[in-house]
Amino acid sequence: MLHPASASEGRRGDGRRRGDAGRIPSGSATLSFFIILKLLGLLLMTVGASMLPSLAWSVYYADGAQIALLGAVVVTTGMGAAAFFVGRSRREDLFRKEATAVVGIGWILCAFAGALPFYFHGVFAGGPFSTFPNCYFESMSGLTTTGASVLQAEDFAALPRGLHFWRCFTHWLGGMGIIVLFVAILPFLGVGGRALLKSEVPGPVTETLTPRVKDTAMLLWKIYCGFTIAETLVLMACGMSFFDALCHTFATLATGGFSTNPGSIAGFDNLGVEIAIMFFMLVAGTNFALYYSILRGDRRALLRDPEWRAYVSVIAVSALFVAFVLVRAGVYASPLESLRYGTFQVLSLMTTTGFATANFDAWPVEVKFLLLCLMFVGGSAGSTGGGIKVMRWMILAKTARGELERRYSPRTVRKLRLGKTVLSNDLSASVLVFSFTWALVFVLGVFAVAVLEALPAGTSEASGSRLVTVITAVIATLNNIGPGLGQVGAEGNYAFFKPITKILLTCFMVLGRLELYTILVLFAPRFWRGR
Repeated sequence: MLHPASASEGRRGDGRRRGDAGRIPSGSATLSFFIILKLLGLLLMTVGASMLPSLAWSVYYADGAQIALLGAVVVTTGMGAAAFFVGRSRREDLFRKEATAVVGIGWILCAFAGALPFYFHGVFAGGPFSTFPNCYFESMSGLTTTGASVLQAEDFAALPRGLHFWRCFTHWLGGMGIIVLFVAILPFLGVGGRALLKSEVPGPVTETLTPRVKDTAMLLWKIYCGFTIAETLVLMACGMSFFDALCHTFATLATGGFSTNPGSIAGFDNLGVEIAIMFFMLVAGTNFALYYSILRGDRRALLRDPEWRAYVSVIAVSALFVAFVLVRAGVYASPLESLRYGTFQVLSLMTTTGFATANFDAWPVEVKFLLLCLMFVGGSAGSTGGGIKVMRWMILAKTARGELERRYSPRTVRKLRLGKTVLSNDLSASVLVFSFTWALVFVLGVFAVAVLEALPAGTSEASGSRLVTVITAVIATLNNIGPGLGQVGAEGNYAFFKPITKILLTCFMVLGRLELYTILVLFAPRFWRGR
C-alpha cells in the first residue's frame, strides 16, 4: 500500500518545469467522463492480461480451470477494450477529480473482474464459489491484501491450482497497488499519474523518490520484484515447491495471507519456512522508500528513521510479552517454542499479513487483547501493510503531547517534530480527522454487521462470543488483516456470513485499502455535479 508522492509537492511548481513532480492540478469543476472511461478500460485490460500466468499454471497442471480462466480473460479484456474504444477519441487531461473517480471505481471493477475466474469455475463445478458474493468477497480480499476467505478446509484440495495461483497473485498485484503498476507501464499520464497515485494511497507523510512519478512507480516495482525473487528462492531452499514458494511469496510481500494450505503456514510445520516468512513480513511492513535510500548508499537509513525504530520496537516488545505469557500459562513447553509462535503471530497481525502458525484464539486473554491492539496499529507508511499505520499513531501521540503542554504552559511555543521533520498544523489536523473518520466507520460498521447477523430468538450461541466475532471481523476487513477472533479466528473463515454481510465486508476492505476518502467521496453528490 505504497504512496511515493510528496507531502510538500505544492511547493515545486506546476510540473511542466520539473518533469511531473509538481502539484496536482484540480482541473475543472465538472468531471470528464471520457478520460475516466478510457483509463478504466486500460485498467481492465491490464487485469485481464494479469490472469494469463494463472491460465498457464492451469494448463500445466491440467486442473480443469482452463476454460474458467480463459473466459475471464476474454470477458475482462473485452469489457476493457469496449470502455477504451468509447473514450479513446477524447484528448483530455487527467485532473484530481478524474483521478479519484478512476481509482475508486477502478478498484471496484477490478475486484469484479478478479471474481470472474472463481465464478465461472463455480458455475460448472459448484463448491464455495458457486455464488457471486463469495467470488467477489474472495477477489476483493485478494486485491486489497486482506486475506479473509470463504474457503473451508475441505475446499482447498478441490480448488484447482490455477485458481490457487490467481488468489495469491491478486495479493501481489494489490500489495504494491494496481494503480502504481498502471502508472509505471503507461508513458502518457504525466502529472495525471501523480494524481492517480495520490488518490490510491493518501498516506500521512510521503516523499518523492525521483523527479518523475513514472520513474518512481517503476523503481518501487523493481524493488518489489527483487524481494519477490529473493523470498521465492529462500522458501524453495527451505523445502517448499516452486509453486507453493511463489504463492506464499506473493502473500507475504503484499502482507496478504492467502495460502495454498488449509492450515496456513502451520500446515507446513517447517521452522525454516517460518523464519523466512517472518523476515519478509518485517520487510514488507517497512517503508519502501527506505530501501531506495539504502540502494543509494545510505546504509543507516533504517536506523535513522523514527517510524522504523518505533515499528521494530513495538514488534520486539510485543513478541517478548507474548512469549512470556505463553510460557507462564504453560501453552508451550519451552521459552524458545513460545518465542517462535508468539513472534510469528505478532509480526503477522502487526503487519496485517494474517498468516497463522497457531490457533491464537485459544491463547490467554491478555495475549489476545494485545494482538487485538496490534491489529489497530498496522505497518509503516509507505509499506504494503494495512492498518492505521505507525506514522499516524506517532503523529497523534506528538499532537496530544503538544496539546498537554499548552494546557500547563500556554505561552510556550514548541514545534512538533518527528525526527528532523517539523509536523505542520495541517498534517496534524488531517491525521486527527482521518482517525475520527476511521473510528466512525468502524462503529457504524460493527452496528451494521451486528444488525445484519442478528441471531434468532432462542439461539444458544453466547452473545458475547458473537459480538467478538462481529467486532473483529470489521477490524480485520477495515484494516486489511484477514483473521480476527471467534468464528473468524485463525482456524475460522467468513463462509458463514450472509451474502449481504459479505458484500458489506468487501466495502470495508476497499475503504481500508484506499484509506477511506477515495471511496467515500464517490457518495458525495457534489463530486459528480461539480460546483
